[in-house]
Amino acid sequence: MGRRIVFLYALYLLIIPALHPDEETERNLAAFSDPARVWGSGVEGVIEEAYRQCFKTYILDGKVMNLRMPFAQNNERDQLSEQSWEFLGGGKADPAYLWQNITETLDSDDFQSYTETLGDGREKVMILDIPTQTWTHSRDLFDIARMKAGAYRGLPHRPYVLVSGGGISETDVYNYLYCIGWTGMDCSGFVWHTLSLVAKKGGIDLGRTLRRAIGARGGDVSYYVGTWFFNSRSREIISVKDEIRNIQPADVLLFRGSNGGMVHSAVIQSVDLREGVVRYLQSTDEAPLAERGVHESLIYFNPAHPETSLSDPSLVWTQSRYPPFPGEQASAFSDDGERYRAFGGGRVVRLRALAGAIQKINRR
Repeated sequence: MGRRIVFLYALYLLIIPALHPDEETERNLAAFSDPARVWGSGVEGVIEEAYRQCFKTYILDGKVMNLRMPFAQNNERDQLSEQSWEFLGGGKADPAYLWQNITETLDSDDFQSYTETLGDGREKVMILDIPTQTWTHSRDLFDIARMKAGAYRGLPHRPYVLVSGGGISETDVYNYLYCIGWTGMDCSGFVWHTLSLVAKKGGIDLGRTLRRAIGARGGDVSYYVGTWFFNSRSREIISVKDEIRNIQPADVLLFRGSNGGMVHSAVIQSVDLREGVVRYLQSTDEAPLAERGVHESLIYFNPAHPETSLSDPSLVWTQSRYPPFPGEQASAFSDDGERYRAFGGGRVVRLRALAGAIQKINRR
């Protein structure tokens, strides 16, 4: 016991200064967390900065948790519901604004009650009703047995989640923020956030520059941006032949749906021609539980063949695809590579308006 106390106290000495830093500690932490330490001061570093803005550390129920921004898309789960709903900012809001709302949500009495229920030591099924922003739970042995047997009873707008009663986890927090807090970013909202920061660092207001092209009628341009825009015939969109050697940081990956249109977007963060790795960033919930929301994904290729197309089956796409909630219908694709190749294949595009900003950033 004595060794455990000493260990915990040492851990306390490490964590508390980071959570309640003085000025010198703040400077040191800022320097340590600066994306430029790993990615340099060019556009790759700026994209990494935008990505890191979608993560925030909290202490919840005595646990240090590094939360990621949830995925949230309007009209995705309301088909069987008697009422529709809209996520905060329509899934397009700036991360700083969303984190402010998340902090208020996590400070609420309802979230405290949710936390206590998850930590009561008893196995149960959590029932999360999205339209009404309410939750309940069932300790019925038949409900629990059905979940364990794979007989999922939830609906798209009312997910069921089996929990052990051992306390809250980051997955449980995600479920609450998405289902009860109506908070997160959809795929194009994240891409727009990233490209907007690139533009800003290069001295461009992307919203003002593209307002007319996007057809924004008023207010924040980000609310009007969807994957449709990146796949449009606007002169602001440059089509890129999707060979590895052609793609660049800040290019947008588009994934086609069964109707032939583009239904998902992601942003290229880096292309390492020497090591054979493409890193792209996205927001989606068809991912392992620990990765739902904003996350990184990788493509491995043979450096000797940079002319390889992204549609080539020889590429290794590491991003696996899973249902957003265990028990729901699985994705039709095992990984992002299968999804990119599906329905005639994906597409890579580039924003014309970013060319000057990227050149300016890379010259620093």
